[in-house]
Amino acid sequence: MNRVHLEVIATTLSDVKAAQAGGADRIELITAGAEGGLTPSYALIEQAVQAAHIPVRVMIRPHARSFVYDKDDCMTIVRDIQMAKQAGAEAIVFGALTAEGKVDEHLLAEVLKQAEGMSITFHRAIDEVSDLLEVLQVLKRHSSITDVLTSGGQSTAQEGAAQLQQLVNDAGPNGLRIVAGSGIGSDNVQTLIRETGVPWVHAGSSVRHGGLMGNGVDAERVKQLRSLLDEVNM
Repeated sequence: MNRVHLEVIATTLSDVKAAQAGGADRIELITAGAEGGLTPSYALIEQAVQAAHIPVRVMIRPHARSFVYDKDDCMTIVRDIQMAKQAGAEAIVFGALTAEGKVDEHLLAEVLKQAEGMSITFHRAIDEVSDLLEVLQVLKRHSSITDVLTSGGQSTAQEGAAQLQQLVNDAGPNGLRIVAGSGIGSDNVQTLIRETGVPWVHAGSSVRHGGLMGNGVDAERVKQLRSLLDEVNM
C-alpha cells in the first residue's frame, strides 16, 4: 500500500501545532482563508518553521482579486519569496495566469529564479485555465515545481474526479505530485482516492472545529482524516 499524504492549511501557529499533532504530513501556511489564502506574515512563517517538524509551504499571493498580476504585484511577490526563504520555509505555493488564462511563464521564470533551492506547489490558479492537461505539460518542464494543487477544474475535487485521474496519469509515477483540494472530508476522501489515485490530499475547513474555515484546526479531525487515508489501498 502506498501512503496517501495529507496537507493541512494553517493560518496560525496554533493551527500548525494542531495539524502536526493530528498527523499531517505537511503544512500550507496562509492568511485570509476566506479569500482563498494570501501570504502570511514574516513572524508567522518564522514561528511555524521553528515549531514544525514537518515541511511548511508558504503561500505567495499578494491579493485575492485574481491570479493576473501587474508589475507592482510582481515586486511584492519577489520580496515575499525572499522573506519566506529567509524565514526558513522549505517551499512556496504560487500560481499566476495571463489575462488569456494561460500560465504566466514570464513571471513564473522570475519566481523560479527567486525561489532557487526551494520546492514549489503550483496552486489552484490552474483550475481557472481552459486546458489543465496542457498547463500540466508546461509545469512539468520545471523540476522545482514538485506539486500541483487542483480540484480538477471544478468547484470541488469530487466534481473534478475524472480530470484529477487524468492529471495523475499524465503526471506519471515519478513526476509532479497531484494534490487534490476543495471539498474533501471524511465523507468522501476514500472514494476520491480510489477514483483518482491522487497521492496527496489537501484539507482546510473539514479539519477545523465545526467544519468552518474561520475556526482553528482540530487535531482530532486531522487524526480522523489521516486514519481514513491510511485505510485506502492504492
